[in-house]
Amino acid sequence: MNQNTLTKTDLRQFTGTEQWHRHGIARNVLYTDGAQYVAESGGAYWLLDEIAFAQSIREIAAESFQVWRLKVNPDHTATLACEDGNYNVVFSKQIEFTDFPLDEVSFYFTDNVIMLPSEY
Repeated sequence: MNQNTLTKTDLRQFTGTEQWHRHGIARNVLYTDGAQYVAESGGAYWLLDEIAFAQSIREIAAESFQVWRLKVNPDHTATLACEDGNYNVVFSKQIEFTDFPLDEVSFYFTDNVIMLPSEY
């Protein structure tokens, strides 16, 4: 695994997906090549897990379009938040430690698919 080799510039190359990836546990959740790249290059399969598993929470699942944002602090703590697409926070979780290489990353979740915003 090429953990922590992810850069913001890398993410600009994803404008669609050629292959759908099925989540290993939440089998109804798919993710795109871009999301796969973030997970693999950033050592962040846990982040895809967080988004997929959160779909079992009624308030989150009720949102047909979700914006997920991970914001990493300089002390390696982070906040993962889910918004409804209109900047209203539906869910927020504190992450005690992460070695995720970017200070921030966003995903969209709609129609049971996790994707980068550029892949929407």
